Amino acid sequence: MDYTFAIMRKPVLEFLAMLLGVYLGFFPANMSAQTLLVVNQGDANVSLVDPVLGREIAKIAQKTVGVHGHEIAVSEDGRTAFVPIYGSSGVGSPGIDGREMLILDLPTRAIAGKIDFGHGVRPHFPVLDAASGLLYVTTELDKTVTVIDPKTRKIVGAAPTGQEESHMLALSHDGRRGYTANVGPGTVSVLDLVGRKTVAVIPVSGKVQRISVSADDKLVFTADQTKPQLAVIDAAAQRVKTWVPLPGLGYGTAATADGRWLLVAVPSTNQVAVVDLGSMQVARRIEVEGSPQEILIRPDGRAAYVSCAAGKVVVINLGQWNVGQRIAVGNYPDGLAWAK
Repeated sequence: MDYTFAIMRKPVLEFLAMLLGVYLGFFPANMSAQTLLVVNQGDANVSLVDPVLGREIAKIAQKTVGVHGHEIAVSEDGRTAFVPIYGSSGVGSPGIDGREMLILDLPTRAIAGKIDFGHGVRPHFPVLDAASGLLYVTTELDKTVTVIDPKTRKIVGAAPTGQEESHMLALSHDGRRGYTANVGPGTVSVLDLVGRKTVAVIPVSGKVQRISVSADDKLVFTADQTKPQLAVIDAAAQRVKTWVPLPGLGYGTAATADGRWLLVAVPSTNQVAVVDLGSMQVARRIEVEGSPQEILIRPDGRAAYVSCAAGKVVVINLGQWNVGQRIAVGNYPDGLAWAK
């Protein structure tokens, strides 16, 4: 009897944990088919996380010697992930320059192939455009965003950014505009992704990091790295519209689908600041694990996942503005993505 109970106890506890999560609103009952992907920079691998059980279920090793990836994107069918191998160092720092992007087959949890950029370009942030089906990847050393057909896995073009260190990328929801955060120059490039050309370069600060777009595509957000403030860019006017004071230097940002809030990772204070986009002020601060990096809002809009360099992904309930699960992953988690 004791042996039987020991065998049954784990699945029973996992089932109860799932029911509790549904009751508290951290995830709906039909989420079991989804997987959260986490790029662990320090381990050069990708964690697959079951968001219902709130735990890591597998890892995929990048198998890249001396270099590693930072970010990740997933195909529309949720079966394939793309991990650019940036290199051996951080943006603007000397090191080995990455030249390829790994293709991961998620059902088999294996590397299915690679896309070679032909030379060292430090490929970094991949974004799949739902409108065109194309995959865009920042390729810093070429001062471009490279365009890839994810079905044929071929490079089909590039859009120039006109700036060094075009590290991060955000797209308008119709896929026609792209915005890169150019770290060292402290600028944002506005790209015509249809014509594959630079439309404007917006001066922001001495240094910027990360970038995101509002739900209505009217605003673009990037974090000043010289002062604790967030730049709010008017997309139509192509200039900084206002600044939002932050409790510390900001980093990753993510806007809620209802257009009311912007979540901002603040690594120096171990917080996520929630900006009211009506008043353009920080409305609340949420304590998280050490050094939050990237924020991913779940497709249903009810929770946000925050990668924290301390080795955890923290789940924030966007209805109650509190922290629920703290999911242990790998060393220095950074990039996040959803697989259906």
